[in-house]
Amino acid sequence: MRGRVRAHFLDTRPLRSSRPFRDLWIGTSVSQLGGQTTTVAVLAQVWDLTGSPVGTGAIGLATGLPMVLFGLLGGTLADTVDRRTVVRATTAGQLLAAAALWYQAQADNRDVLLLLALVAVATSCGALGAPARRTLPARLLPGDQVAAGLALTNVSFQAAMLAGPAVAGLIIARWGFPAAYATQAVAVAVSMLAVVRLPAVRPEGADAAGGRRRPERGGRRIVLRRPALWGSMATDLSATLLAMPVALFPLVNQSRFGGDPQTLGLFLSAVAVGGITAGLLSGTVTRRRRSGLVQLSAAGVWGLALACFGLAGPLWAALGCLAVAGAADTVSVVTRSALVQLETPDAYRGRVSSVENVIGVAGPELGNFRGGLLASATSASFSLVFGGLSAVLAIATVAAANAPLRAYRTPPAAAKRAAPGVTDTATAAGPVP
Repeated sequence: MRGRVRAHFLDTRPLRSSRPFRDLWIGTSVSQLGGQTTTVAVLAQVWDLTGSPVGTGAIGLATGLPMVLFGLLGGTLADTVDRRTVVRATTAGQLLAAAALWYQAQADNRDVLLLLALVAVATSCGALGAPARRTLPARLLPGDQVAAGLALTNVSFQAAMLAGPAVAGLIIARWGFPAAYATQAVAVAVSMLAVVRLPAVRPEGADAAGGRRRPERGGRRIVLRRPALWGSMATDLSATLLAMPVALFPLVNQSRFGGDPQTLGLFLSAVAVGGITAGLLSGTVTRRRRSGLVQLSAAGVWGLALACFGLAGPLWAALGCLAVAGAADTVSVVTRSALVQLETPDAYRGRVSSVENVIGVAGPELGNFRGGLLASATSASFSLVFGGLSAVLAIATVAAANAPLRAYRTPPAAAKRAAPGVTDTATAAGPVP
């Protein structure tokens, strides 16, 4: 009985079974908390320098464009050289960028273009290493623990989203922008220490001595050739492109709740609380092998919850809908990420991960833009309800047209073998492609 109850909670086996994954998780968790500190610091400093929403909007360009451009390049890089090398080098670049951000704040920089340029450099380094990082759990863990490892990573991200802005506000209020950027630099340094300890993770077929290989042809086209892959990504794109609500939060807050900034913060916190709760109970879904069906169901719940948010009157009902949406999003992200990693042959994993990463970045941004345009022509409620129901319809269409995604099952643990290129075979195993 106790075992059945435990099975519903966050599966921590990956932290016990794989020292390299544990190191990676600790370093990533600390880095994510520092990243949230920098996000708030950059937003506040740009506003301080410009006093203009155009200035703060430019932060999106400074982060979005490098994420797309260098994310795709990073996918090819991850399928060409030792992924540990890629992660080490890009983390070192992020550390230098964090130090530069600290220096410009310490020197009382008044040039917003310099600040945005440094933000772009930091984002470029992170985007270049993101595909390689995404492939690591599938090589450091047994296949039946990959979803659990991704759930642990998602929980740490949601925790950083919840605590990071509050910590940043306290640091900036007490010690100013330099202290906030110094916090990020320390966090990246901790992450650097973690990735230094990783074993070699060469792409399958790489030269054992140099770790370089010629990437298999058709790297990104494999997404279209495997129905479970394109169906999973289409499900995610449908959910975010058609039902992303964040851009509408200020309008909803102003029209229904008097524009109190504390209420606006509650909207964001409710999503994070839902995500953390789902993460802590993720054992319920990460142990299920029907991950395609789980993702489709969770994405549908996301759309319905946001449509209900568009109609909710009392504040408690609105926050409840957002919490449900955040929980559904966490389940969808975890199951999608595990499916993509396990369904993709290792020789293509970096490039496929880069496609997944770009969809994960571009979908929400375009979805926010779409929602804002529709709301400006109609209302926030109409945009949320129409978007949420449209997302449900699109997801149902993907489900109806994609039987392999509906039937997809995570490979059993017995089918796993040690992953080529991972030197720490005592603690790291990977899935059969």
